Amino acid sequence: MSRYIINGGKSLNGEVSIRGAKNASYKQIIASLLSDKVTEIYNIPQISDVKITQSIAESLGSQITRTGEHSLSICTPKFISSTVPHGTGEKSRTSFIFAAPLLARTGIAIIPTPGGDKLGARPLDRLFDCFSTMGISTELKDDLMIFKTNGIKGTHYVFNKPSHTVTEVIIMTAALAKGQSIFENTALEPEIDDLILMLNSMGAKIQRSPENSKTIIVDGVTSLTGTSHQVISDRNEAITFACAALATKGSINILRTDPKIIKTFLDTIEKMGAKIDRGSDEVTVSWVKQLTAVDVETGPEPGFMTDWQAIFSVLLTQAIGVSSIIERVYTSRFQHLQYFEKMGVKTLLFNPKINDPATYYEFNPDTDNPKNFHGVKIYGPVKLKPAQFSISDLRAGACLTLAALTASGESIIDNVEFIERGYEKLADRLCSLGANIKYIKT
Repeated sequence: MSRYIINGGKSLNGEVSIRGAKNASYKQIIASLLSDKVTEIYNIPQISDVKITQSIAESLGSQITRTGEHSLSICTPKFISSTVPHGTGEKSRTSFIFAAPLLARTGIAIIPTPGGDKLGARPLDRLFDCFSTMGISTELKDDLMIFKTNGIKGTHYVFNKPSHTVTEVIIMTAALAKGQSIFENTALEPEIDDLILMLNSMGAKIQRSPENSKTIIVDGVTSLTGTSHQVISDRNEAITFACAALATKGSINILRTDPKIIKTFLDTIEKMGAKIDRGSDEVTVSWVKQLTAVDVETGPEPGFMTDWQAIFSVLLTQAIGVSSIIERVYTSRFQHLQYFEKMGVKTLLFNPKINDPATYYEFNPDTDNPKNFHGVKIYGPVKLKPAQFSISDLRAGACLTLAALTASGESIIDNVEFIERGYEKLADRLCSLGANIKYIKT
């Protein structure tokens, strides 16, 4: 069990560089397995989700060499297994992405059911249904997903709702299919476009339709080659440091990030009263006056990202008035609120009045627990009190780290290995901005 001991109440100021995106890097490692040639991937963050993905890939036959602090060389001449191992596979909630290269090159993929954060049911029915139109069968047996095909074929499929990771899996799978595939109502996240860029550099033929960017056209090819690719910057890291600046009444220059990929977030905090200076590959976020309350709803790109809402909620505790967050993407993503109460925050959970939940929410309403709440009101501003926590979720952990930095006095956060799933050396980088964090690693 690792621990942060945080003495908060100090403004954070300075510069920080953003690492490669967690939600792009490990998926691009998996994408490299579509080829038997060498692929070089740069700007890979040193986080546990990447290490888990690397471990799974090596168990399947990949030869992976670290060529720099943030660079990997990956070659998979042949698969020695079509089974993602238990243990490592169960730790990753997206280990099912390995189905794409396994099916393309071996015709079978056996994968443990997803693990990871407890955010609610994953909409894998959309993947299974699309797979069925591509000549891929799905069998759910005990705690395994078994996919089989005698040959992947092109398809024309319309998703009832967009899904970030499902979109990535189907374009990987279709890259080596026989014939053309057309996928409608796909997700628009920049990490997907970065994956398309990488796959096309490997010889794939993938494009978004000029008429409708939610339509992706894939012309299947017989094989892919290796490539060299640099991972896009991490949007979640960028907004974490932005929130750290505003929550502590400081100013942080965030380097190596494109402000356009966090436009919705920047527009929101600007509306609250933050000062934003945008550059081509950097952005400065500064506290200049008291923030005011705001209402947000999470949603797919270009909406307010669901991964942002827990971290963003720390700002709402410091804003004047009553703010609200409605979570439309996951059935359960307010775990951090139980900790807020210990810090003196007043919140009120509610369910918004929705005429048609099936079209309003991105999750499948029939998978929802009637006890779940999908909205919260946060009353501010509040002087946060230091406290001790034991976390079990990545975003909640990052949220509480910022809350502890905002509170005057000593807070303790246990199980920070969850934070290490998505942030490289977060404590060190916050300390470089003026934070007082003692990191005890066990």
